[in-house]
Amino acid sequence: MKEEKIIVPANGYLMLFLFLVLFFGSIALIFITETGWSAFGIVAALILAFGFLMVQPNGSRVLLLFGKYVGTVKKNGFYWVNPFYSKKKISLRASNFDSERLKVNDKLGNPVMISTILVWRVQNTYKAAFDVDNYENFVRVQTDAAVRKLASMYPYDNFADEGHDEDITLRSSVNEVSNALEKEIDERLSIAGIEVLEARIGYLAYAQEIANAMLKRQQATAIVAARHKIVEGAVSMVEMALDELNKKEIVELDDERKAAMVSNLMVILCGDKEASPVVNAGTLSH
Repeated sequence: MKEEKIIVPANGYLMLFLFLVLFFGSIALIFITETGWSAFGIVAALILAFGFLMVQPNGSRVLLLFGKYVGTVKKNGFYWVNPFYSKKKISLRASNFDSERLKVNDKLGNPVMISTILVWRVQNTYKAAFDVDNYENFVRVQTDAAVRKLASMYPYDNFADEGHDEDITLRSSVNEVSNALEKEIDERLSIAGIEVLEARIGYLAYAQEIANAMLKRQQATAIVAARHKIVEGAVSMVEMALDELNKKEIVELDDERKAAMVSNLMVILCGDKEASPVVNAGTLSH
C-alpha cells in the first residue's frame, strides 16, 4: 500500500447501543445468576469501547493494524472500528506558517532579510503520515530552504546605472516572485502530500549592515533622476524663450548675449533656491 485509501467504518451509534446492552446486561446477569461467567461480557464490552472513533469536520484518522496501513477516515461522524486499530489524527484544515526572518544574499550578493507567509493543508494523509518523519517540521524546513533559493535567484532592486537591469526584482515584482515562491514550495512539499494554497513574501529589507548605505544610494539615485528631469525641462524652456524672441523680433541678440541669457536662465530654472532679480537700469552692454 503506497497510496491513500479512503474508508467509511461502521456506524458508531449502533455499536454504542450494542455496547450498552452487553455491558449493563452482563452486570445484571452477575446479580441474577450470581456466577462469574457474565464478567466475560463486561470485559468484551470494554474491549469494544476502544473501537469508537469520532472524526470532526476537516479532520481525519489514519488507521493501522499492527503497523499495517488499513485506510483513512475523512468523513466526519461517529464510527466504530476494530478495537486493535491504532488511530493517528491528522488535521485537514488550512494552516498558516509565518517563517522567521532569514538573512540571505540576493542575486547581486547583497545581504537581505526576508520572510514568507505560507498557507498550506494536508491533501494526502498517507504521505503526511508515512513518507516524512514529522510533516509540520518538514513544512518549516522546506519553506526556509525555498526562500533562500528564491532570494538568490533575483536581485533586491534594479540597478540599471550599474549595468544590472533586471525584469524581475524582489522589491517591485511582487506577483512574479510570489508565483515563483509558491511553485518552489509546492514542489518540495508534494513529497509529504501537502498542498500549498498561498505563498508570499511577508518581510523584505536590506540587512542592517548595508541598510544605511543602500538608503543613501536610493536617495542619490532619486536626486539624480529629479535633476535630470529639471535640466531637461530647463533646456526646453530656454530653447522656447530664444525661439519666441527671434520669432517676434523683440530684441536681437548676438552669440555672446545669447550665451549669457542661457546661463542666467539655467541658473534660475535649475537652482534649489529662488533667484534674486537684479534690475539693469543701463543698456545691454552695462
